[in-house]
Amino acid sequence: MPRFYPNTQFSDCWSSVGNVTYYHRNGICYFRSKAYSTFAGTADQLEQQGLHQRAIRAWQRLPHNVQLQWRRLAKGVAAHRPPFGDGNSISGYNLFVSAYHGFAQLGNEHVPAPKRFIPFPIFSFDFLGASAANLFDLQLSFRLTMCGTFDYSRYRVLGKIQIEEPGTGRNPGKMRNFLSASVPSGEVSTIDFIVPNPLPSHTALQIHIRYLLLDTKTGYRSNYHSLSAIQSILKH
Repeated sequence: MPRFYPNTQFSDCWSSVGNVTYYHRNGICYFRSKAYSTFAGTADQLEQQGLHQRAIRAWQRLPHNVQLQWRRLAKGVAAHRPPFGDGNSISGYNLFVSAYHGFAQLGNEHVPAPKRFIPFPIFSFDFLGASAANLFDLQLSFRLTMCGTFDYSRYRVLGKIQIEEPGTGRNPGKMRNFLSASVPSGEVSTIDFIVPNPLPSHTALQIHIRYLLLDTKTGYRSNYHSLSAIQSILKH
């Protein structure tokens, strides 16, 4: 552990400078080179990382007056993460990134124009069943109930889905994004997802899903809800 010795310019050091980190042990200052590693994520995680980097660059390239428009539109938009309440709203940057990600998940990645945030309808899912779509895929069917809107087809459902053997708990790291194959058509609609079946020989499956609404006009995303520990019998 190389030790830092005070000199006429610096009597002590803390934190990091460049690729060197200074730290203290028993009142003595030492330094070491910062370690760097390559992010070894899954293909899906790497794609999400790339998408987020493109969203950041798109924000940085916006004219300042357009960034100010996003900041004005973000006032009063409740944050999706704690702390909730007490006037905790998101930033214009976060609103822009939410729209960018939302459009990308709809298969239409582009730089979104500033648009007012419209509160999402109240919605819930009920599991209806699973069936074999083909030799390799499953069709998962849910009943979607939406209240507070008449523009039902404006929204699509995005599901983060995990399929395991019965009794396996939910693991957010294993959940994968799937856009619903169907579009809401009324207050109550059947929503289907076509997903790969990782356990083709099993007749019972554990299905976990986090689901949210995507606004196809603005790209904004709702807060997510969860269904967990749902067991289905595979129909042949």
